[in-house]
Amino acid sequence: MDNASDMVPSIDKALRDVMNNSLSELEAALNCDVFTYFGPIADGLENGILGIIEDLANTPEKRDTLAVILTTYGGSAAAVERFVNIIRHHYSKVTFIVPDCAYSAGTIFCMSGDEIWMDYFSVLGPIDPQVPNKDGKYVPALGYLDKINELIKKAHDGTLTQAEFIILKDFDLAELRGYEQAKELTISLLKKWLVKYKFRNWNNHSDGRPVTMVEKEARAEEIANKLGDNNEWKTHGRPIDIDTLKSLKLQITDYSDKPERDSIRNYYKILRDYIARHNFQQFFHTRKFL
Repeated sequence: MDNASDMVPSIDKALRDVMNNSLSELEAALNCDVFTYFGPIADGLENGILGIIEDLANTPEKRDTLAVILTTYGGSAAAVERFVNIIRHHYSKVTFIVPDCAYSAGTIFCMSGDEIWMDYFSVLGPIDPQVPNKDGKYVPALGYLDKINELIKKAHDGTLTQAEFIILKDFDLAELRGYEQAKELTISLLKKWLVKYKFRNWNNHSDGRPVTMVEKEARAEEIANKLGDNNEWKTHGRPIDIDTLKSLKLQITDYSDKPERDSIRNYYKILRDYIARHNFQQFFHTRKFL
């Protein structure tokens, strides 16, 4: 029994070493620092992210570019704003790599990057912000807003049922305003970051005409409105693949045929195996953290 129990830490250390070596190989292949974020985006994580990014950025071998390998089903847009402030303080260029999925607030997070890398398997999601309700559970704001607007229209048209009237009457107006503010925040962040980072090297149209700031802002607003259109996507968890994103006039780098693809896939497989072994719901990884 003692020998068996002694083997568990040894196996775990061996797995960590394999994962750390794979991360080092990926950093070399990408020629940038790597920060892996796996799990929900929740308020209260900001100080932890601050320490991780500062430790990484203060190493002598720090590079100018950070690659964020992101997997998340979403969360708080306000937390994303804090994360971006931290990362952009230390790195002049940021590339988001999505090997699997980055929904909701994860999609907003990606829009703060200079580049977004995906392959045919990768998906983003509608920018439907998740906000805590009165019970403390995170719920998709746009779904609630759409339903309230539907009930208000029914009331205006005189078709509201008694049951629907009770739902509408009992809805917390402060909670509803919180949903509206969350929607406004996600759209404003998306527009700001697309113009400031994603579009900063978009200087000429395909015909050679210079791109104006007004055109950048209009394109950012168009993308924000499309990604935030609940009637288009129908559900909070709708996966949006690389081809659909490109049809929205959002430039995505397809890494399927890039030489770095094998390093990304290899690292991500080892990472997922390690996370599954420990049943982690939240996991961060850099060459300085783990």
